[in-house]
Amino acid sequence: MSEYVSPKPPWLRIKISNGTLAANVRRAVKQQGLNTICESGLCPNRAECAGCGTATVMICGNICTRACRFCNVPHGKPLPLDEKEPQHVVSTVRTLGLKHVVLTSVDRDDLPDFGAAHWAETIRAVKEHATVEGLIPDFQGRTDFLDIVIAAGADVLSHNLETVERLTPQIRTKATYKTSAEVLKYISGSGVTAKSGIMLGLGETEDEIKQTMDDLLSAGCHIITVGQYLQPSLNNIPVREYVHPDKFEEYRLLALQKGFLHAESGPFVRSSYHAEKHIL
Repeated sequence: MSEYVSPKPPWLRIKISNGTLAANVRRAVKQQGLNTICESGLCPNRAECAGCGTATVMICGNICTRACRFCNVPHGKPLPLDEKEPQHVVSTVRTLGLKHVVLTSVDRDDLPDFGAAHWAETIRAVKEHATVEGLIPDFQGRTDFLDIVIAAGADVLSHNLETVERLTPQIRTKATYKTSAEVLKYISGSGVTAKSGIMLGLGETEDEIKQTMDDLLSAGCHIITVGQYLQPSLNNIPVREYVHPDKFEEYRLLALQKGFLHAESGPFVRSSYHAEKHIL
């Protein structure tokens, strides 16, 4: 990989918001002892989303058993699951009056079921108060564990390919392109809306992006998010390219032309961006 690309272009300037709604979200999450991928992953939209009174809640703790090179979430030996976490999430949802909730999690390869039962319990609890998207790990491709999560009744189940097939071994640990595609195919085959996302700027080619779109459609995935990879720290893999917004718009239109029902594509787009619009 090449050295870090710098400086950032003008279209990557982030507007920071410290308004009342943003403060309320941070306060509610903190009071319940919850984690958000917004903060742990240093998402560039965290100020905008918090300012709109929304957040993506990260369950199963804040320490991941994997160490993917693009991700800023801490990795190592996780703490035991908090059995009260589903109710903590519900309390936050009710406090903030949320109508749609995105749940995600760290990978928990240390657990016998990789966290599937905890995932299902949280989805069921939140479903009593809001629609739910679950941005799930791959559960190592285990369909028995996927069945547990699917049965919980999320409105959308999302799992990210993250990048094109050629680059997957360079940025992801343990997860494979093939397994992720199979997970999405299994979700879609179960009758649940399947969604996935990829990052640009890691050295992928346009042909590879098009092939990835085709692979997702073949897996029955009809919602896609495409965003710019931003190096969250010096410990993460460097950026190879900053893709212009016009190119992102080309990819959005291409995705729709290929048959995706929803396509979010832009420099700041992340998996949960405008997620409330993705319920089919």
